[in-house]
Amino acid sequence: METPLQNLPDDPILLRKIIASLYSEKQSLESEKQSLESKKNHFEQQARHLQEQLNILIAKRFGRSSEKHDPRQLELGLFDEAELIESKDDTPPDSPGQTTKVAAHERKKKGRKPFPDWLPRIEVLHDLPESEKVCGIDGSRLQEIGREKSEQLDFIPAKIQVLEHVRIKYGCPHCRKGVKTAPAPVRPFPKAMATARMMAYVAVSKYADGLPLYRQSGMMTRFGIGIPRSTMSGWMIREGQEVQPVINLLQDKLLDHGVVQMDETPVQVLKEPKKVATSKSYMWVRKGGPPEAPVVLFDYDPTRSGTVPGQLLPDYKGYLQTDGYVGYLAVGSLDNIIHVGCWAHARRKFDEVFKALGKGAKGKGKTGLSGQALAMIGKLYRIEKGLRKQKADTQTRYEVRMARAGPILDELKIWLDQNLPIVPPKSTLGKALGYLSNEWNKLIRYLEDGRLEIDNNRIENAIRPFVIGRKGWLFSDSVRGVKSSANLYSIIETAKANGLEPYAYLTHLFAKLPVSHTADEYEKLLPWNIDPEELSTP
Repeated sequence: METPLQNLPDDPILLRKIIASLYSEKQSLESEKQSLESKKNHFEQQARHLQEQLNILIAKRFGRSSEKHDPRQLELGLFDEAELIESKDDTPPDSPGQTTKVAAHERKKKGRKPFPDWLPRIEVLHDLPESEKVCGIDGSRLQEIGREKSEQLDFIPAKIQVLEHVRIKYGCPHCRKGVKTAPAPVRPFPKAMATARMMAYVAVSKYADGLPLYRQSGMMTRFGIGIPRSTMSGWMIREGQEVQPVINLLQDKLLDHGVVQMDETPVQVLKEPKKVATSKSYMWVRKGGPPEAPVVLFDYDPTRSGTVPGQLLPDYKGYLQTDGYVGYLAVGSLDNIIHVGCWAHARRKFDEVFKALGKGAKGKGKTGLSGQALAMIGKLYRIEKGLRKQKADTQTRYEVRMARAGPILDELKIWLDQNLPIVPPKSTLGKALGYLSNEWNKLIRYLEDGRLEIDNNRIENAIRPFVIGRKGWLFSDSVRGVKSSANLYSIIETAKANGLEPYAYLTHLFAKLPVSHTADEYEKLLPWNIDPEELSTP
């Protein structure tokens, strides 16, 4: 059988043409192969990326929300293992002649917590019938030798009453002129049909407890009182407007202090000019003020534009701590503002890497790059935990951070520079490393001042009641309504931050606002100028 080689021509020119054709065909096949391999790699990367996103969504939907990780597991098998065991001397604890010291601790007293002393108590006496007050042995009359007491918590449904104001009128019986009438009672606002206590109850139920007005209206109906939701909404809008002088003073206090934290969260407003009902608006939240007088302020804006932070911080000079949202870059670049990052968001990016691995592969991640990052960030947080436990002042916080957190950050930066170039940037881990790299200069800035926090968690805690409430009331009907809600959220969260019970403070505020007219009178209504003992017990 003849082979192709036997059919080759003897002419060198023809042979060259055949070789050139074969070479060209080979080049084409190799190019096609590379293209297919490139597409294969692209599809594999895309599949991994989609699987990571699916794992993250599954973890968010069905997994635990906590971002806590056991530091012993994270640091196991990594580096600096010696830091896991802290000893006061170099002698092993199990050496001959040595004893192991166990840290002293206080054991919590078992049993249920007693009811507060301020609760009213009604004594219910339980006695034996007269026929049983006889000794079963010798028939003698029994005598009382003691009493056993136990307590039960009782509940009486809300008491609703009507205050019927009767104004006595006086007139002269002779000239029948000069009629005088007793002055009208002070109301939260003119013609208000509810007292300060009633309005405070509705406001706290909605803005602090997340109970929408339509549910409150239904509860009132069960009590036999029909108060439409629209009426309650009118109360809240009016009271939100009445507290504006107090809000202005709170803002002055916030801007005077050199540290402000800021965040934003979506809110839906149905009736906005030039916007459809389903569009997103935003509630911007600021937290600041000195430690003895913290301030939390909510502000509505129809957009998430980068111009909003600048409008909310007029003439402000100091530190501004935010997450990595690009909307803060413009205000953060101003000469009078020092932009500080949030380590909680950086840590969250690496926590998502664990979620992206999926349930079956999470154990492998503990010794991977994400585990290494979380281990080092965890060391920073343990330093902060110790400072909070010691109730350290600002100078101590600064000194401890520089001495202990500084070297950890140096180590983390070296680790970041080594691993950033070798990780695909579009992967979940690559995005975490990219966020850490982009935010690095802002993240390490908390070392500069002991007043600064390591993260933005405090303002996120202040936003949480709004987010929980939003799940119930879903949206605001009008711009006027959402602005009033922002003011009432500000008042309630600031009161809580200053250790005041919201209902008691709002009752006091709503009662005093109608008779306050000067700046000094409004100043007396600020939470830190009120003695908690002066407020009525809820």
